[in-house]
Amino acid sequence: MAQENIQVPITGKIISVNVKAGDAVAEGDIICILESMKMENPILAPVGGKVAKVGVAADQTVKPGDTIAIIEYE
Repeated sequence: MAQENIQVPITGKIISVNVKAGDAVAEGDIICILESMKMENPILAPVGGKVAKVGVAADQTVKPGDTIAIIEYE
């Protein structure tokens, strides 16, 4: 089974997390909302599959390269 590691693109703060481990997601679903420079940026699922791990929580400050979530797909 392949895995897609979704990483933080820019330094910011996680406002909300919309998925939890075990959830099924479709390509384009919102994984979380990242606030950076007063802008809310939705982080979208690049592939459809099952959320294997969520690496962030609401109100957490993140930096580029941090893992947001891992999605398993076939």
